[in-house]
Amino acid sequence: MLFDKVKAFVVQLDGASGGAEPVFSGGQAVAGRVLLELAGPARVGALKLRARGRAHVHWTESRSAGSSTAYTQSYSERVEVVSHRATLLAPDTGETTTLPPGRHEFPFSFQLPPTLVTSFEGKHGSVRYCVKATLHRPWVPARRARKVFTVIEPVDINTPALLAPQAGALEKVARSWYSSRGLVSLSAKIDRKGYTPGEVIPVFAEIDNGSTRPVLPRAAVVQTQTFMARGAHKQKRAVVASLVGEPVGPGRRALWQGRALRIPPVGPSILHCRVLHVDYSLKVCVDIPGTSKLLLELPLVIGTIPLHPFGSRSSSVGSHASFLLDWGLGALPERPEAPPEYSEVVSDGEVAAAGQSPFPPLQDTNLSLEGPFFAYIQEFRYRPPPLYSEEDPNPPPEAMRPRCMTC
Repeated sequence: MLFDKVKAFVVQLDGASGGAEPVFSGGQAVAGRVLLELAGPARVGALKLRARGRAHVHWTESRSAGSSTAYTQSYSERVEVVSHRATLLAPDTGETTTLPPGRHEFPFSFQLPPTLVTSFEGKHGSVRYCVKATLHRPWVPARRARKVFTVIEPVDINTPALLAPQAGALEKVARSWYSSRGLVSLSAKIDRKGYTPGEVIPVFAEIDNGSTRPVLPRAAVVQTQTFMARGAHKQKRAVVASLVGEPVGPGRRALWQGRALRIPPVGPSILHCRVLHVDYSLKVCVDIPGTSKLLLELPLVIGTIPLHPFGSRSSSVGSHASFLLDWGLGALPERPEAPPEYSEVVSDGEVAAAGQSPFPPLQDTNLSLEGPFFAYIQEFRYRPPPLYSEEDPNPPPEAMRPRCMTC
């Protein structure tokens, strides 16, 4: 049969090495080839190529229309971010062309738009990119081959907005059976808003327990997935990293001076897609027995371009030094430790092993903030610069001062 003459029909992308698939970003060229291997001569009508990138969300909600009537409301939305079509083989005359047996290669190349959305797989939505080839032959069903590729849109954390410190404070009156048991207060700071996977977030916090029972401080990095369609939205939250502090006794005060919280290999923030967002935040909370927890949330942005050790960071040394002095840090190591590159934390092998999404699925929690303990370390490395003064703070003694020759 003619159908059996096609031994292989696959799409390959250039740039793959060691079995790892290439990763693209906006503005880059995607190149590859369609491989067709025939066992014998075959008539071909056309060989067409289509590249597509699509962000799609879908979920359902149960609604009630009365005491005994219920129905399901469906929400769905999609956005095309890449659309490219090309014809790789078409007969010059007539309706078909005959290809000899053997291996045939049909190269292709196309340019990605300058701005894209990072590949993503979630419970209620996804962002997927693929290249599909279709082989048309007379009197035979069309043969199709598809190749999925990954896009990671760069997010540079070396911007003033993402280098700015984040801080907040809250307090709550601990109550039991309508009687006050004291005031519990919480304040927390981090040195900047932007981080990359593999980095450590030093959490600075002060917990003042004015109640009559011990309280327990916790901290966690939380990912929030937001899906949007037809004016409605659906959210999914997951804890990606957490730590638990020591209990703070009644009338006691605890201070976190850089409690370490390491960011695991997670996907970067997705902030500019019309149908879905991926946001991160640092949640610091205090569990108060008999009262709802005291919860403080600081925004985070997970990027792909790590912090420049001596570049743009120098512009924020003043604010960084002020941040450290506010929290009373002592002597600091003088040489900074550069954060890891994004490719060192999320490797191409992990991208290929994860399939359509380069990032591992997150454990779904109910913001319990449960998680492993982390070491108590201090990560800030910069020594604050000296204060500027027009007068010499250490003037020489009177006997050593040079005298005027005219006096």
